[in-house]
Amino acid sequence: MKIIEHNLERCTVLSERLDRTVVLHGSATSKRLLEEENVEECDIFCALTNDDEVNIMSSMLAKRMGAKKVLTLINNAAYVDLVQGGEIDIAISPQQATIGSLLTHVRRGDIVNVHSLRRGAAEAIEAIAHGDTQSSKVVGRAIGEIELPRGTTIGAIVRGKEVLIAHDDVVVESGDHVILFVIDKRRIRDVERLFQVGLTFF
Repeated sequence: MKIIEHNLERCTVLSERLDRTVVLHGSATSKRLLEEENVEECDIFCALTNDDEVNIMSSMLAKRMGAKKVLTLINNAAYVDLVQGGEIDIAISPQQATIGSLLTHVRRGDIVNVHSLRRGAAEAIEAIAHGDTQSSKVVGRAIGEIELPRGTTIGAIVRGKEVLIAHDDVVVESGDHVILFVIDKRRIRDVERLFQVGLTFF
């Protein structure tokens, strides 16, 4: 993992506290810096500053330079619909995050966290995989083999303290927290059913 931070003092603090992270001093909107750090090999580029313009510009630049996916924090909810689905793959508005605690209670299955995206037009879902290869549709299967509902992608898997980027060959294990992005909200029930454990597990 690499972090780009423009504040030198903050860079020093981060480098002292983070063990397996490279902390870079510079601007995420610097094309030269992104080239030097081989952004085209980046699985996911996250722009998480408090400046919407910086986040949007750095994400668009990273995507055009070859980053596979870009996730952008946008504080102004009016900007979210303007950029989502173009060069920016995932746009998140913190103002919508509080809706997640309410949505979690109305979702079925092993859905433990929900965030509303694009002012409610899409959702980011955290689901826990349970069971075994007989009782689960996801456990023991590589991500590329899982039949996901249309408009749904797996972004990452959280396994204990480890975060795994969702490559097709990553195999889902029981207890994994799977982060999914659902563009078509009509498919959310299908996602819930995907993570429900069959009766053979009990």
